[in-house]
Amino acid sequence: MSVSLEEVSTITAKGQTTIPKAVRQALGVDYGGKIAFRVDGRGVTVHRADGEHDDPAIDRFLAFLADDIQRRPEALTALSPTLASRLAALTEGVKVDLDAPIDGDVAL
Repeated sequence: MSVSLEEVSTITAKGQTTIPKAVRQALGVDYGGKIAFRVDGRGVTVHRADGEHDDPAIDRFLAFLADDIQRRPEALTALSPTLASRLAALTEGVKVDLDAPIDGDVAL
């Protein structure tokens, strides 16, 4: 299950900003940690810069999917009723609060 997170941060006159706590936790970084900003045709992404959790195969696969979806949005299809039922059964009773703060260490 994919969880989206959006936080707002103000940029100072010196071009500095504070990375919100929930974002730092999601990235698994803290004081002294490094993050990287990537700008491409789809926008800006932020990720850990130390590469500890990088998986080049997954990164390339996800980039391939994103590019394919952007080039051929008509190729996207709805889930079959069977798969939708199976997913519903697997997640039945799972409670998720998207507004709850992230606690503890997070490794992505």
